[in-house]
Amino acid sequence: MTRPADAADRLWIVDCALVPVRDRKVSSSSRNYRFSANVQVIVDADTRLVIAAAQPLPGTTAHAHAWRASGPAAHCQGVTVLADGAYLNCGMVTPHRKRPRRELMPGEEADNDAHRTVRARVEHVIGRLKNYKNLRDCRQHGNGFHHAVQAVAQTHNHALAA
Repeated sequence: MTRPADAADRLWIVDCALVPVRDRKVSSSSRNYRFSANVQVIVDADTRLVIAAAQPLPGTTAHAHAWRASGPAAHCQGVTVLADGAYLNCGMVTPHRKRPRRELMPGEEADNDAHRTVRARVEHVIGRLKNYKNLRDCRQHGNGFHHAVQAVAQTHNHALAA
């Protein structure tokens, strides 16, 4: 997907989606014994449009490792990106963490509340993407799965723009 011209002024949100896949070369068994792939999705916080969906990795891949390995990090240069606590030390804005035997300061709690409110948008977008039949039971093999994710993301963007 193409990067908007005014990307430096934007706030993007990243999260991963575990998508069930039948191709065992692209997926791995997760906790529920279903084979799934980890797809990194970048969403514009204002418009809720999908900016990018990265190459899938096996479902057991950690979010931070998938972020570095699948390539969307280069796509987000110069843009403020929000992420959850699984993306620590990746150069993104993450929520404040509680320290052992210490509560968060009031300012940090307020930051986390605002962060949570904005990050909910990417969770809703991922939920909408997973409602498409192509991703609910993906039977694509190899690179076809990545193309299916890209097609569903484009369809989602067109539905929002209409």
